[in-house]
Amino acid sequence: MSATDPASQWLKADWPAPANVHTLITTRQGGRSLQPFNSFNLGSHVGDDADAVAANRELLRSYLPDEPAWLNQVHGTHVVNAAETGDTLQDADASYSSTPGKVCVVMTADCLPVLLCNDAGSVVAAAHAGWRGLCDGVLEASVAATGVEASSLMAWLGPAIGPDAFEVGAEVRAAFMAQDTAAEHAFTAIGEDKYLADIYLLARQRLAALGIDRIYGGDFCTVIDRERFFSYRRDKITGRMASLIWLQPQD
Repeated sequence: MSATDPASQWLKADWPAPANVHTLITTRQGGRSLQPFNSFNLGSHVGDDADAVAANRELLRSYLPDEPAWLNQVHGTHVVNAAETGDTLQDADASYSSTPGKVCVVMTADCLPVLLCNDAGSVVAAAHAGWRGLCDGVLEASVAATGVEASSLMAWLGPAIGPDAFEVGAEVRAAFMAQDTAAEHAFTAIGEDKYLADIYLLARQRLAALGIDRIYGGDFCTVIDRERFFSYRRDKITGRMASLIWLQPQD
């Protein structure tokens, strides 16, 4: 891959997935969008020039076996089959696929993208885990949708707001602790009923409770790493990155 190839500035999940499981995680670099969306914005709903977004999506498509199953993300827990979305933009925050070539995708700019695959390389999934969806069970719903034993799955946690930047109110801490008292360990008090939340730890706790003990990634911070990542918390008006996963079709 040449230095001029936009994909040289993107990421791949660093995990021991089967060889037929492919991933791609875009950064803010390598696209056509102008400030403040510079430059590889994939969100069509954030106020960016539509032609620039279309050009970025077309470029992304050239690295994929099929058009991604784009979602209208609503911070919920609904999961769809990426092979069945067609041209309809569905309200959902996760997708799964056991069909080679069908691409699962979620967009983020601080929320946590979680990728899943099983040891057999027969199913993959992508989940958009903002704090609301994570608290309400989007990971549990995604694991259930795969239809395989949770112990056969591994997870990769992509670029999200880091534990030193995610300030939340007491109500967020209370919501997670109502689900699991162990969530207390993911919150650090900073005064005036405010806390720093570790969304990576919260996700690890939820995945571990399901029986998934192989969890990778989780060492990014979209807020701090402004050169690589979009951050809504930092910039308010900003683009969106994509985390994609698929089963490679046989030649």
